[in-house]
Amino acid sequence: MKLINTSLHEEKKSKFYGYLYEIETQDEIKIILEDLKKEHKKLRHAPYAYKFKNTAGKTDDKEPSNTAGIQILNVLERNNLNNHLLVVVRYFGGKKLGAPLLLRSYSKAANLCIK
Repeated sequence: MKLINTSLHEEKKSKFYGYLYEIETQDEIKIILEDLKKEHKKLRHAPYAYKFKNTAGKTDDKEPSNTAGIQILNVLERNNLNNHLLVVVRYFGGKKLGAPLLLRSYSKAANLCIK
């Protein structure tokens, strides 16, 4: 596993940190997530998506359904990134963003991490 890039997007005091990793197996995902949770002790959510040549997966990590994981997976697919994991760590800024703004914020953080 190799960290390739990071990003930061802020929206109404919520912070969205993107992390793009090159990975070889699904087992590495658990290790990366554990490391990120140790590094970001006050994170609220850590949705992610991964893509290999023949399989892909995603999770919203307790965000409203289809507001995070699918957006992150779409970024991986649009950029044809196989053997990659993209995680977006969210710190809650005190205001609920609502599903449309969450969707855009996760997508923006993921896209920033790819560029």
